[in-house]
Amino acid sequence: MLEGKRIGLGITASHCTYEDVVPKITDLRNAGATVVPIITPSVLHAATRFGTGEEWIEKIEALAGEKVVSSIAEAEPFGPKNPLDCMVIAPLTGNSLSKFANASTDSAVLMAAKATLRNGSPVVLGISTNDALGLNGMNLMKLMNAKNIFFIPFGQDDPIKKPTSCISDFTKMLETVAYTLAHKKQIQPIFIQYFK
Repeated sequence: MLEGKRIGLGITASHCTYEDVVPKITDLRNAGATVVPIITPSVLHAATRFGTGEEWIEKIEALAGEKVVSSIAEAEPFGPKNPLDCMVIAPLTGNSLSKFANASTDSAVLMAAKATLRNGSPVVLGISTNDALGLNGMNLMKLMNAKNIFFIPFGQDDPIKKPTSCISDFTKMLETVAYTLAHKKQIQPIFIQYFK
C-alpha cells in the first residue's frame, strides 16, 4: 500500500492521545513505509501523567526504527535534499495548528511540514484541540482550504462538556495517508461523529 514511501510523522504535545497515535507507526511500516518521527520540544521535555518525554521518545524510536528529529536544523533538509513523500502531523494541537495556518515555523514538525509543502507533497493533519470550533476555527478552515493539506476525519469528542473540542479518529490514519497519496484528494467524510 505504501511501499517505498517516506512518511514523516510529526508529533505535537497532545499527550493524552499518544497511546492512540504512537502505535500507528507500526501500521504505516507494515504497509511498506519508512517512518521518520519528528517532534516538538514539548514532546521531548514535558513530563505528564501520561509519561515522560524520554519514555515516549524511546517508544517512538523503537517502533519507527529511526531516531527522532527534534530541531529545525535537522528538519530543514526535508525540503530539497531529503524529501518526504507525505508529512503527517498527529496529534496536531491547537497551538501548532494556529502556527501552521499563519506560517510560523518554530519547531521541527512545522519546518518539516513547510518543507513538504514546498516540494508539492501532501501534509495530512490529525487534530486534537479543545478550540477547533472556538477561536481556532478560522485557522482550521484556512488549512482546510489550503493546497496539499488534508485531514484525518475528525469530530467532537465531548459535545456536551467540551463543545468546541475536536479530535481526529486516529484509527483512520493509514487509510487517510494511502488515499491522499493515491488520489491527492481529501478522504470523505471529513466530519464524523466521534465519541471516545
